[in-house]
Amino acid sequence: MNTLSTRRTRAVIVALAAGSLALTGCSGGSRSGKDDAQTDKDAASQSKVVPLGTAAQSNGPAAAVAGAQNGGTITVYQRDSYNHLDPAQMYVSDVGDLAKLIFRGLTTYTQDDKGNKTLVGDLATDAGKMSDGGKTWTYTLKDGIKFEDGTPITSKDIRHSIERMYAPFITEGPTYIQQWLSGDGTTYRKALPDGPYKGDHLPKSVLDTPDGKTVIFHFKVPQTQLPYALAMAGYSAVPDSAKDTKDSYDVAPVTSGPYKIASFKSGKSMALVKNPSWDPKTDPARHQYVDGYNISFNHQFSDSTKRLMADKGEDQTAVSFTNAVEPTLTKQVLSDPSASKRLVQGYQPYVWQLNMNMDRIKDKRIRDAITYAMPSQQVVRIEGGSYGGEVAGGLLSPTVAGYEKGYDPYGKLKKPNGDPEKAKQLLKEAGKVGMKLVYAYANTEIRQKESVAIADGLTKAGFDVQKKEVDSSSWYQQMGKVDNGFDVYLTGWGQDWPDASTVIPPSYDGRIIADGASNYSHVRDPKISQEIDRIRQIPDVQKQTAEWQKLHHYIVEQVNPAAPVFFVKSLQLYGSKIGGIRYNTDTNYLDVNTLFVKK
Repeated sequence: MNTLSTRRTRAVIVALAAGSLALTGCSGGSRSGKDDAQTDKDAASQSKVVPLGTAAQSNGPAAAVAGAQNGGTITVYQRDSYNHLDPAQMYVSDVGDLAKLIFRGLTTYTQDDKGNKTLVGDLATDAGKMSDGGKTWTYTLKDGIKFEDGTPITSKDIRHSIERMYAPFITEGPTYIQQWLSGDGTTYRKALPDGPYKGDHLPKSVLDTPDGKTVIFHFKVPQTQLPYALAMAGYSAVPDSAKDTKDSYDVAPVTSGPYKIASFKSGKSMALVKNPSWDPKTDPARHQYVDGYNISFNHQFSDSTKRLMADKGEDQTAVSFTNAVEPTLTKQVLSDPSASKRLVQGYQPYVWQLNMNMDRIKDKRIRDAITYAMPSQQVVRIEGGSYGGEVAGGLLSPTVAGYEKGYDPYGKLKKPNGDPEKAKQLLKEAGKVGMKLVYAYANTEIRQKESVAIADGLTKAGFDVQKKEVDSSSWYQQMGKVDNGFDVYLTGWGQDWPDASTVIPPSYDGRIIADGASNYSHVRDPKISQEIDRIRQIPDVQKQTAEWQKLHHYIVEQVNPAAPVFFVKSLQLYGSKIGGIRYNTDTNYLDVNTLFVKK
């Protein structure tokens, strides 16, 4: 979901989601047809610098939330169960809010009520001390930081957390730091094939822990973006003890945040309770206002929306971390005087695209035909119209530096419902009219509805569409297999810290094709890999952005591995007794760090 590269030392240009204020988003029921949805102008206007914070800004406790009260339990309605609880395997958005509640890493983001973000030290005393031109980074751990069992978190645990990500059973988490330390693509694994589990470690010249409080990263080339990468859930602390049960750690992780897992019944429910070993004096970002969270799964968007609209009983103290307003109910919610006051909306960094498996679809004319055939506007309508998204012309989101408004090489903005005649012509040229196309889609209400529109559009273009339904809870696990057996499938990608370098390398670099990797289209173009290496070495941010733009053009126009479908917006509803609601521009959903229950 993200990276950067050689950027200036103290800041990174980040396109913040519009509506990132402490907003309740929408006012009463007097809309009379007015469209208050956000546009790419909102996203662009929210571009701000996210600086690296000072040691003082890294201290706890977190700034108090106005009017916050202690106590109470929040009910959470979620569609999908959590496929991973091991932080090293966390790399999709549905676990972002959960990770904020239960895990901590060396760095994290703080956000004020105006939406301004700062990258600060979390377990570390600051955002990191850079030396040797960005080749060396030193972190000092805070006093009083502990795992849920009361064990102090030391530098050994941080080293272990990094080194275990080299182990073969870790297949779905971020790979930035491993690659920066030990080699591009999947070659980094050769540096520590079994992780730390057989007593081996990275050499001190790569990762050093000279004492219990100090962690030193050594890179061959400057990596000025390390503090931002360390803020990802994937690099959260895991104990260097028998409690790290390798692949079984996915079932019962040891937490370090303000909450811990009291119970988890996969596919059914999860209960979070306060972690007594968490010390607010060490935490600049999180609170522990509520007593706990009762999370239940299998709530389709329609179900969670209806419950939160009704606002009765426990629904009054309920939210969804990631469920949006059911698109077919958007108009009803907006016109409801009560519900319309309980909305939070923001621009998300995700681009949904129809990946085309290039191991199976080798002829670009066929990939172009699929792109022309895509009925993008119908998909956006199913997503909730202008409140749910907008038609995409390219593969870079409006929240990313380098986004070009109006970029539309396949005419998706001019013909948003698709161009079946153009698609037919290309199929005929390729001699593939009537070609069988295996189309995978997730078994959620929205994806099922979209599958009808997409399959119809592809059929009109001359394809013989074979639909295959896949369980949504393991969607990325299934699509992330190299031999997944599918021709086309939707995925959504959002930057890890907003810059094109956090989109292009993880998504389109041919050196990272492996089970669990995020090159979902299996792009194997040497020019792309060569350009990635060249652009990463450009020290000037603006020049680098211009080069990412050029590479984006090459990928979209000359390779076309994925048909751009839509840019994502989020519209969420919450119960009337929930306080502290605002949009979080890191997780891109409502901010779990500030929630409380109104008495």
